Amino acid sequence: MSPASAEQAAAAEADRVEALRRPVPGPLWPWVKRASWLELAIFTVLLIFWLLPGFDRETFIFGLTHGIGYIVLCILIWIAILRHEAPYTLLAATLTPVGPLGSVIAVGSSSASAGPR
Repeated sequence: MSPASAEQAAAAEADRVEALRRPVPGPLWPWVKRASWLELAIFTVLLIFWLLPGFDRETFIFGLTHGIGYIVLCILIWIAILRHEAPYTLLAATLTPVGPLGSVIAVGSSSASAGPR
């Protein structure tokens, strides 16, 4: 094996290890937690207004707020994943049909499994 291929193999191994390292909560993690809870609250209010008759305007306002907030939450989680501050399972749970509820559940399980910091 030539020295150049040995260096390339070492660089490839370093990239693999970097990509697979365990996420460690960092400065973005509290924002992910807060955004998850806020989005769940907005979603809950949206469901209440949607179920009650005569609240078309409120349903529209909270529906729009939920839609934009959900996209922002997904982007925030994606950035946290790229910075290795959140596990991939958090994004997977957020993208399930339960959306913000899945995010809050995943944040809770990630915080519980991480132990006290």
